[in-house]
Formats: sequence, C-alpha cells, structure tokens
Amino acid sequence: MEWYQLQYFLTLAKTQNITKASEQLNLSQSALSRSIARLEKEIGAPLFERESRGVKLNRYGKLFSEHASNALYEIETAKKMINDLVDPFHGTIELAFIQTLGSSYIPELIRSFQLQYPHIQFKLYQDITSKILEQVETSVINIGFCSPTTKKESLEMLPIIQEELLLIVPKNHRLNGRENVTLDEVADDSFIFFKEETALRDVIELIFQQANFQPKVVFEGIDEKTIVDLVAANFGVALVPSTTTFNIEKVTSIKISHPICTRTTMMIWRSTGYISPVVKQFIKFVKAYAR
Repeated sequence: MEWYQLQYFLTLAKTQNITKASEQLNLSQSALSRSIARLEKEIGAPLFERESRGVKLNRYGKLFSEHASNALYEIETAKKMINDLVDPFHGTIELAFIQTLGSSYIPELIRSFQLQYPHIQFKLYQDITSKILEQVETSVINIGFCSPTTKKESLEMLPIIQEELLLIVPKNHRLNGRENVTLDEVADDSFIFFKEETALRDVIELIFQQANFQPKVVFEGIDEKTIVDLVAANFGVALVPSTTTFNIEKVTSIKISHPICTRTTMMIWRSTGYISPVVKQFIKFVKAYAR
C-alpha cells in the first residue's frame, strides 16, 4: 500500500464522484479507478457503493477512512517536524481572523513580527468566529483571531483586545442626550443587526440573552457603515463597537450600563498536538505585543 493510494481514496470519499476526484488529483478517471480497485483488493473488501450519480463509502470504507485520515495526518506531521528541525526559523503560519481586524490590527501585527522574523510567511483567511474555531480545532489553520463566547478545552485562548459596544440612536430619538442607559430601555425599539456571517452577531445575541428580551430586528447588515447609515435614517437603533466612526450630527452614541456590553477578541490555538517552532514563536510574540 502506497501513501498516494490513501490520498486518492480520501479524495474520492470526500467528492463521492470519480470525475470530480480525478480532476482534483490531476489524474485520469481510469487511473483513479485502477488505484481504488488495487486498494480494495489489498484490503480484502469493497470500500465504496457504486451508484448512478457517483459513489459513497460503505461500512468498510467508513472504517478505513477514519484510519486513513489519521495515517496521512501523522505522515504530514512528521514531515513538518523534520522540516522544522532542519530550519526552525523558516516556514508558513496559516492564520484566520474576523473581518473587523483586517483593516489595521492584523496587518500591523504581521508587519511587526516579520521585522524580526523576515523568513516566516503567512497564509491569511477571513471568516466568522464559529468557522475559525472549527478550523483551528481540526488543524486546518494554526492560529485564529476571533471572539468566542465560551471556552473550549481543546483550545488555548489569549485575550488581546477588549472593545466596548455602544448603543447608537438617531438624533431625534427619545434617548438622545443621555449619557448611559440600560438595554431594556430600548426593548420596544426596532434594531439594525449585524448578519449571522459577521464577527459581532454571536456576541450581540448573547448580550440580548443577558438582557432577557428578544429584539425586533428590521434589517441585517454586514458592515458598520451600512448599519450606522440606517440608524441615521431612522430605521432603528443598533449596537456597534466603540471604534465605529459616524456623523455626530446624525447619530448619537450612548453607553450601556446593563448588561455589560463588551467584545473580547482572542488569539486561539490548539492545546494539544504538534505546534511548529514558527507558530510557537508567533504565539510568544503576540503575548508580548498584547501587553
């Protein structure tokens, strides 16, 4: 059995289609079919059920898939460990971050890090918190910057930024001029919310759970500017980070005294498994950077 057979098998198991798998592997369909047939012969049992529209794993295939995935993971880990021993200050860090960090924090952080470690490169991805957590847990990426609302045993979490969330209202709103309010004072107002695919949505939903009421959401937006503009146009009120810019002639920001309205952004990484020297160096750097 060759390692490439495992790779071919897992690709077909994922795509469930000979044509798609062969295209991904840059292999002819006949060559892929022969490789799978040889593997099944060596295993001593069929691994797929053939269907009119493709294939799917049978019970033997599902069992073999689990062990094949582990085997390839261990091989890749060993290769990384050897490469790191050969050259511990060269390598690539795969890093994902939420949208609000993309304009300044992440670029400035990486720029500062690469001044000290110019041979360490980055692959960057932008996503929402839930997907970043999943990607770190499954080792798809090395490091994540996001806003988890609960702790996970499988992950290490380092707070790096804490932002206050403010209530913004239009200038003609009844609460205009107040320095602070409780969130339940706007329980009957219409709200402009961030969409589910944004970094703030989970945080804001948790805040409303703590306030013990369900807001009346009339619109969902992706970016802060859209939400601020809709508030200015009297469509409703909204919660936004204190760093949000807006026209003070059209919108007023008010502190919320209850519940506590903050968002904590964390750097996260796996608490178990292999961590390369370059990733360890980056974690150490961010710990010092965040002080």
